[in-house]
Amino acid sequence: MIRKLLLIAALLAVPQLAYAQQLPTELFNAPLEGSAAAWIVRTFGLLTILSVAPGILVMVTSFPRFIIVFSILRSGMGIGSTPSNMILSSLALFMTFYVMSPTLERSWQEGVQPLLQNQVTEQQAVGLIAEPFRKFMIANTRDKDLALFVDIAREKGQTIQLGEATEYRVLIPAFMLSEIRRGFEIGFLILLPFLVIDMVVAAITMAMGMMMLPPTSISLPFKILFFVLIDGWNLLVGSLVRSFV
Repeated sequence: MIRKLLLIAALLAVPQLAYAQQLPTELFNAPLEGSAAAWIVRTFGLLTILSVAPGILVMVTSFPRFIIVFSILRSGMGIGSTPSNMILSSLALFMTFYVMSPTLERSWQEGVQPLLQNQVTEQQAVGLIAEPFRKFMIANTRDKDLALFVDIAREKGQTIQLGEATEYRVLIPAFMLSEIRRGFEIGFLILLPFLVIDMVVAAITMAMGMMMLPPTSISLPFKILFFVLIDGWNLLVGSLVRSFV
């Protein structure tokens, strides 16, 4: 799955990467004839695209919503750096693979395999590879966020197509805004029970005259116990996965 994901990311980022069998001779070897400057610029551009391709692919998947919710959960429980950033990022990444598996499979079967079998051209393959991601983003993007970027583009005199042919320069930022908003909405609902526990513990400590004892040091075990007793990780992960169309 990871190999497929990296290959799809490379093909989405730059159409020239579709010439897989020509990479060693045409992209990384200095040309015997022609302009050396053009070869340097092309190689530098390729390396730059490869460095940002994973980030681009992450932004068009379900990863932002997962990592935002997990970060808010950790802050709400007040447990500092536990679980660590690596654990939360890894969990969010594998959950992303789980949610995006149907999209990745369609992209592989409809775009990459026909290209490898020389059934389509490189330009056609790029569109076929990206189309499943477009459908996923359209299904999970709010109309209000999409209308925002469409209106901005039209204010600048640009023509934007909507529907199934929505342009990526409008769709991707709208999708990211929608994911960030939904992540904060879910995070707010997660914070509420922890806030109630903090308020109850603070009220009890104040009533008992324990002014020097921080309420958070007492509420922390209760919040962890509450989250464990309700099987919070199972409920949270299941709800996040089901929240995608």
